[in-house]
Amino acid sequence: MNSKQSHREKDRRVLVIGAIILVGIGLLLAGLWYVQVTTAIVYIKDQKTQSMRTVRIPAVRGSILDIHGRPLAQDKPTFVINAYLEELRHHFRAEWRNSKTEQKLNKTESGQLEIAVRHRVVSRFTEKLKLTQSIDVTPKQLQAHFSEKRALPLAVINNLSQTNIARFAENSWKVPGMELEVMPKRYYPSLSVAHIVGHLRRKTHNDNGVFQYNYHLPDFEGKLGAEKTFDQYLSGQPGTRAVQVNNMGYRQVESMPVTPTPGSNVFLTLDRSIQEHAMKALEKGLNISGSKAGAVIVMRVDSGDITAMVSAPVFDPNQFTPGISHSLWNHYLTNRPSALLFRATQERYPPGSIFKIISGLAALENGLNPTEHIQCQGSYRIGRRIINCTANPGLYDFKRAFKHSCNSYFIHHALSQEHGVKHIIKMGKQFHLGKRTGLLPEQETAGQFPSLNDISRGWSDGDTANISFGQGPVSVTPLQMALMTATVANGGTFYHPRIIDRITHSDTKRTKSSINFPQSTIRSQLLVRPENLDILREAMHADVADPEGTGHAAHIEGYNICGKTGTATIRGGRKTTWFTSFAPYKQPNYAVVVMVENGVSGGKTCAPIAKEIYEALISRDKQTSITEN
Repeated sequence: MNSKQSHREKDRRVLVIGAIILVGIGLLLAGLWYVQVTTAIVYIKDQKTQSMRTVRIPAVRGSILDIHGRPLAQDKPTFVINAYLEELRHHFRAEWRNSKTEQKLNKTESGQLEIAVRHRVVSRFTEKLKLTQSIDVTPKQLQAHFSEKRALPLAVINNLSQTNIARFAENSWKVPGMELEVMPKRYYPSLSVAHIVGHLRRKTHNDNGVFQYNYHLPDFEGKLGAEKTFDQYLSGQPGTRAVQVNNMGYRQVESMPVTPTPGSNVFLTLDRSIQEHAMKALEKGLNISGSKAGAVIVMRVDSGDITAMVSAPVFDPNQFTPGISHSLWNHYLTNRPSALLFRATQERYPPGSIFKIISGLAALENGLNPTEHIQCQGSYRIGRRIINCTANPGLYDFKRAFKHSCNSYFIHHALSQEHGVKHIIKMGKQFHLGKRTGLLPEQETAGQFPSLNDISRGWSDGDTANISFGQGPVSVTPLQMALMTATVANGGTFYHPRIIDRITHSDTKRTKSSINFPQSTIRSQLLVRPENLDILREAMHADVADPEGTGHAAHIEGYNICGKTGTATIRGGRKTTWFTSFAPYKQPNYAVVVMVENGVSGGKTCAPIAKEIYEALISRDKQTSITEN
């Protein structure tokens, strides 16, 4: 009896378990049937209405840095509020229903109402965030985005302040379809480097058939300066985002199969602190003299490296991204003097008396006795023409004529058969006048300098007189004069100027991808006697050290500066004023050239500017020495 009951109990358990298994299998089969049969139409419909779109994601642009790694141009994070229109569709429809009138609307009126409705909805939601910044998009811009790029987020408020970022965090729950995102924006912390670093412009995309993107997020490319020259390194490699959209163009799902690679960093030879000091000194000098334009160059005499190079007036590269306004661009184009012109390399000027460095060296090389005196009458007559001399009448040897900038002395020796103009032309060619330096290929002029063939036809004694003191058929750039001065200072080695030091990848572990630009590349050697360079350098020292020298305004006690002033008169009575110099006298480190358009004179306008720059160099070098010790 007990055995039968036990068997019956076991049979009942088996039946229950079997029934449960059968019910489970039945449910699975029912679910499979539902998925494969009942919802097949839905899946087929989705396949027909969905598609993939590829979006080009720009990389973070590399930085441009000075020699010490201080930023001159960098991508700075900015916060924007993006609207995702697919999440606002229901609100668009509700607003549309509320806005419709009983009157029938034609197609044009209906389209205009749709545009106004969408903009109204977005504006209303942004107002709920209680921000102090208003919406940045117009109804027309919103409609263009809705028609062409509705799968992408729309930036409705840009450059949020810290206060508004906090307010968004507090109030974002009140609004649908709005997100706070970080976007890179190009930032230039020092306007003094604007002409060298350049600026960006909105990129026009052409995929060249390599990879076709459906959408391109806002991207920029270099338009000027280092931004343009090294754009391929700075821009990095873009990424790709895959977006699944429905037949209405709204985003469904997205992924990022290719991540953007940041751009490389470009290091310049500039010292940002000296660059900014040079700009302040130049602007101060311009204000004092009533001038409006000028340029300064600070160069290492032992390598040709550019420590500072500024031009005034200057434009603001920050205004070019995301796009410069028409009014500001027209101002830059029409205002004179133009802020777009880089006067250190892009404009040519008559050198005036600083050219006496070349004409004087040519005379010395051709046998001029520097102790021999000539009589200056206060002017020099050539035929009917009288050339005035800024020096007082009297006897002048080479040093005294140089430091007083006596035109008569240099005209006399240039017109003599023994020290003729041919020697001046040959000497100028040794300094590569009339040729580009190659420093900034798209921002440089070659200047003007006559050849030996030029003086064989139609050349007059007046032309010879003019060129002896830097007037007439000769024009130069401040950069060319800096190279001339550095060559005299270092004993006759003419270097290629250098402003790019290296390019490094943003990933410091990838050292193999770094590019170093060679230092101290020699272009030529002066074919002159060392003793003549000594005589010239001694005269340049006297021009600053002696109280009667024209460059004495640059004098710094205990720091021997060698220099030469120049004042060239051009058409309309305007002047180009100069001061070119190097220091210290015995062991020179730097060449400093100052040029001011329409200044008072080289000694009164330019020499004080150079003095302030040397003081900044002295202060920096002392601080560096203290730090190293």
